[in-house]
Amino acid sequence: MTSNGLPKPAKDAAAKDAGVRNALLKMVKQKEFSVFVALVLLCTVVSLLSPYFLGVQNIFNVLRQFSVIGILAVGQALIIITSGIDLSVGSVLGLMGVVAALLAGLGLPPAAVFVLTILLGAMVASINGLLVTKARINPFIVTLGMMSIARGASLLITGGMPISIENDITFLGSGYIGVVPVPVIIMFIVAIAGHVFSTKTLAGRNIYAVGNNERAAKLSGIRVDKVKVMVFMIMGALCALSGMIVSGTLKTAEPSAGAGYEMDVIAAVVIGGTSLAGGEGSIVGVILGAAIMGVLRNSFVLLGVSAYWQIVAIGVVTIGAVALDSLKNKRD
Repeated sequence: MTSNGLPKPAKDAAAKDAGVRNALLKMVKQKEFSVFVALVLLCTVVSLLSPYFLGVQNIFNVLRQFSVIGILAVGQALIIITSGIDLSVGSVLGLMGVVAALLAGLGLPPAAVFVLTILLGAMVASINGLLVTKARINPFIVTLGMMSIARGASLLITGGMPISIENDITFLGSGYIGVVPVPVIIMFIVAIAGHVFSTKTLAGRNIYAVGNNERAAKLSGIRVDKVKVMVFMIMGALCALSGMIVSGTLKTAEPSAGAGYEMDVIAAVVIGGTSLAGGEGSIVGVILGAAIMGVLRNSFVLLGVSAYWQIVAIGVVTIGAVALDSLKNKRD
C-alpha cells in the first residue's frame, strides 16, 4: 500500500493515465492540431464526394503537387517568423531553374550543377537580406523589386524561350525511389531538417527571438542582422532547389516558371498557423498548410470544378486564416 491508501500498481496506473491526459491536452492546445483536424475533415469530405481521392496514385499526385510549395514554405516561414516577408520566391525559382539548365549545358556533372545552383540561389537571396538589414528598406519593397529583377533576368538570359536540360539533375523533378516521387521525399527531408533547425538549434531559437522582440534580441546579444540575412539565404537555397525540381519535372527550364508561387507559399505559411506579426509558427504547421492547399486543388479537379474557383477558394481560406490570427493577437 502507498501513503494515500492505493496499491502501488493502481497508483502507477493512475499516474500513467494522468500523464496521457496531460499529453493529449497539450497536443490539442497546439495550433498545429487545429490545422491537422481541418486537413483530416477536408480529406474526409472529399473522399465522400469522390471515390478516386483515396487512391494510392492520387495520394502521390497530391503530395507531388504541393511538394514544391511545401519546400518553399519552410523558408518563407523562417522569414515571416522574423517579421519579414519574401515576394521574390517564384521569380528566383524560375531564375535558378534557368541557371541550372545553363550549367548542365556546359557539361558539368549533376553534383556540380546542384551545388553551384544552391550557392547561387543563396547569394541572390543574400542581396535581399543585406538591403533589408544594411539599407533598412522594408522587406516587402526589397523582395517586390527582386521579384521583377529575377524574372527579367530569366527572360533576358533565355530570350523568353525554354531551355532543354540534358543532364541527370532532372532526377530531382522526374525521378522515383520505388513508387515515391523524388520531390515528395525532398519535401519531407527539408521539412524535418527545418523542424530540427528551428526547434533544436541556437540559430533556430534566435529566429523566434528576433520575431518576438527585435530590440530585446539585440540587448540579449543576438546579432539580429545576421539572423535576417541567414533566413533570406536559406530561402534562396530552397528556391534554387525548387527551381531544379520544377525544371527537372519536364526536363525543361521555363523562364516563367514559378509565376504566382509567392502567393501560394505565403498562403501555406499563414494557413499553417504562422503569425504575420512574427515570432510564432512551426514547420509542421507549414507543411500541413501546404497539404490543405494541395487537397483543395486536387478536390476541385476530381469534382470537375472550374480552375478559376481554385484561385477564389485559396484566397478565401488565406483571408480567413489571417483574420483568425489577427483576432488571436488582439485577444492576447
